[in-house]
Amino acid sequence: MSEQQGFTLWLTGLSGAGKTTIAKLVEAELKRRGVKVERLDGDIVRQSLTRDLGFSKEDRDKNIERVTFVAKLLSRNGIGVIASFISPYQKTRDMVRRETTNFIEVFVHASLEACAERDVKGLSAKAFAGEIENFTGVSDPYEEPVNPELVLYTERETPEESAERVIAYLEERGFIPTTEKVARSS
Repeated sequence: MSEQQGFTLWLTGLSGAGKTTIAKLVEAELKRRGVKVERLDGDIVRQSLTRDLGFSKEDRDKNIERVTFVAKLLSRNGIGVIASFISPYQKTRDMVRRETTNFIEVFVHASLEACAERDVKGLSAKAFAGEIENFTGVSDPYEEPVNPELVLYTERETPEESAERVIAYLEERGFIPTTEKVARSS
């Protein structure tokens, strides 16, 4: 690979599905291979770029619009973007697809029950008790992707297995060097 192509790897799924865990594993492997990459994560972005937004549908859409702008700038300039956001609405994800370079939608699939069991923050329990409004999957809808490029089933595969599937997809499409090319260039 003489010049890196930009891409936007968009991990979507319920809270607790495993998006951030997988994104961190993929990011580490891409950096190990010398790929220019930036990871945009819902929790991190909400602490800085979108701290003024709440969780209404309008605010969620604004959140993703701002993240899309950043992903668009990075991906069109040859940077790999790994974005992990619940992004519950298909229409919004379709907008991200149109706006960014080499968009790859990855559905991180896990049942609501499994996500609730993994919830270390206790937000799911509060949502089920009615203490949190607009909680995706409980009191607000999550629209599963219609035709994602990749589906990761995190209830039956480990985070490492899911990350390996993402890496293989990126290699097959020529977005990242294979491990053989990395070894030869060392």
